[in-house]
Amino acid sequence: PPPLSRYKLFHRQDSAYLLIFIMLLTLTILTIWLFKHRRFRFLHETGLAMIYGLLVGVILRFGIHAPQSMSDVILSCAVNGSPATLLVNVSGRFYEYTLKGEVGQGKGHQVQDDEMLRKVTFDPEVFFNILLPPIIFHAGYSLKRRHFFRNIGSILAYAFIGTVISCFVIGLIMYGFVSFMKVVGQLGGDFYFTDCLFFGAIVSATDPVTVLAIFNELKVDVDLYALLFGESVLNDAVAIVLSSSIVAYQPAGDNSHSFEAMAMLKSFGVFLGVFSGSFALGVVTGVVTFTKLRDFPLLETALFFLMSWSTFLLAEACGFTGVVAVLFCGITQAHYTYNNLSPDSQDRTKQLFELLNFLAENFIFSYMGLTLFSFQSHVFNPLFIVGAFVAVFLGRAANIYPLSFLLNLGRKNKIGYNFQHVMMFAGLRGAMTFALSIRDTATYARQMMFSTTLLIVFFTVWICGGGTTPMLSFMSIPVGVDSDQDNANSGALDGSQRRSTKHESAWPFRIWYNFDHNYLKPLLTHSGPPLTATLPACCGPLARCLTSPQAYEDTENLRIKEEALTLKETSKADA
Repeated sequence: PPPLSRYKLFHRQDSAYLLIFIMLLTLTILTIWLFKHRRFRFLHETGLAMIYGLLVGVILRFGIHAPQSMSDVILSCAVNGSPATLLVNVSGRFYEYTLKGEVGQGKGHQVQDDEMLRKVTFDPEVFFNILLPPIIFHAGYSLKRRHFFRNIGSILAYAFIGTVISCFVIGLIMYGFVSFMKVVGQLGGDFYFTDCLFFGAIVSATDPVTVLAIFNELKVDVDLYALLFGESVLNDAVAIVLSSSIVAYQPAGDNSHSFEAMAMLKSFGVFLGVFSGSFALGVVTGVVTFTKLRDFPLLETALFFLMSWSTFLLAEACGFTGVVAVLFCGITQAHYTYNNLSPDSQDRTKQLFELLNFLAENFIFSYMGLTLFSFQSHVFNPLFIVGAFVAVFLGRAANIYPLSFLLNLGRKNKIGYNFQHVMMFAGLRGAMTFALSIRDTATYARQMMFSTTLLIVFFTVWICGGGTTPMLSFMSIPVGVDSDQDNANSGALDGSQRRSTKHESAWPFRIWYNFDHNYLKPLLTHSGPPLTATLPACCGPLARCLTSPQAYEDTENLRIKEEALTLKETSKADA
C-alpha cells in the first residue's frame, strides 16, 4: 500500500492495541467494585488483572490472525551478523531499517502475526522509567512512619541481611538443579552460577500488595503490618542493587564465570557505592524539594510531581539506581516537604500518587497475564520450574526464621511464631520481580528465568494472596486492632505520639528523633519549634535568619489549639 495508507493502518492498529489495555483496566476496576460491594476477599485486584490479561493474551495468540501478505516481504538477505540498523540502497536512494527480533525457523509465513504480538509487547524500559517510579514513590510517600521506625531494626535486618541470604540460598539451590539438568541433558544452553545468583536476586524482591490490602481492610496487628510492609518496600531496593552488582561481577582472564576474590570485592563495592549514592541522592532531592507556591496549589502540585519523578531519572542518568533514589525521596518528602505544602496540595499529592500507583500496578499485572502468551521466546523447563519453587520456599524460610530468632533476643515485643508463619506465607512476588526479569531476555538463561518468574508470580498472587484470610484465622492473628497510627502524610507527630515512638525505638533512633525534631524540621519545614527556641542563645541571629515567618505563625496557632484543648479537658473534669 502507499506510504500514507500504511501510516494510517499502523496508526489504527496502535490505537486498537492501546485500547485493549485501557479496556483491561476498565474491566478490572468494575470487577473490583463488585468484589468490594460483595466483600469478596479471596481474589485481590492484581490477581484479577492477571486473569483478564491471560484471557486477552489467549485471544490475541490463538483467536486473531492478521491477514498474511508476503508480497512486500523478502525472505532472504545475505548479511553476516544482525546489525541494529540497516541502510539499504534501492536505486540510489537509501532506506533505514531497524532490527525487531529473530524470526523462528519455519515461521517466515507468520511475520504478520508475530508483528501483532510484538506490538503489544512493550519495551522493558517503559516499566522502569514510566510505570515503576510512581509505584515505588507511593510506597515511600505513604509509609506509616510511627510503626515503621518502631520496628526499624527488624525491618532493616529482613530487608538487607534477609534478602542477601535469600539470594544466595536460591542461587545455590538453583545451581544444583542446573548442574543436574546438564547431566541428564535437559539444559539447552549456557547457565552459569552467576545466572543462578541473578535469578536468586530478582525473585527475592517481595511485593505483598494483595496481603497488605487485606491487612489494611481487616486492621491486622500494626507491628505485623509494619514488618511486612517495611521489608517489602526496602527489599525491592536491595534486590535491584544486588542484581546489578551480580551483573557487574567480571573476573579477569578468559573465564568470566570463575570465582575470583577481587571481582567479588569489586561487586560488593559496586553494591555499597550504588546503594549509598542512590540513597544520598534521594534524600537530598527529597529535602530540597520544598516549594513556596502555597498561593497557587496547582503549580505547587505540578512542581512537586515533576521534581519527584526527576529524582528517578537523575539517579539513572548518574549511574545510580532510580528505584532506591525515588523510594527515599518519597520517605523524605513525606517527612519534610509535605509540611510545607498548602492544604489543597497535600490532598492533591496524596490522591495523585495513589491514583498513579493504582493504575500502574494494575497495568503491570494485566500485562503479566498477557505476556504469558504474547512473549515469543518463552523457555519452560519442568525441572527448572520445580527447582525454582523449592528454592523460593527455602530461601524465604532462611530469611524469616533464623533472623526472627536472632531479632527476638534483643526485642521487647517479640515476633511470635504465628507472625513468622504469616510473613513466610506472605512473601509474594510481583511488579519488581517481573520488571527485573523482563529487562534482559537476550540469552537462553534469561529467557528461562523470565518464563519461570511469571509462573512464580502467578502462583504466589493467586494461591498465597487468596489464602491470606484463612491463614490469618488459622494462625489466630488478631484483627480489628486500633492502630492508633499517624497518617504517613499528616505532617509532624503530635507530642504524645512522638514521645511514644521515641521510647519504643532503639537508642540511635531516639537520638535521631531529638535532633530531627529540634533542628532539622524547624530548618526544613514550618513545623516543630522555631530554631530560636532550640538553638543556644549565642546563635540567636542565625536562628532568626533561618526561621521563616510561617514557622512562627504555625507555632502560635499550635499553641492556641493546645491551650483550647487543655481548657476544654479542664472544663470536662470540673463538670
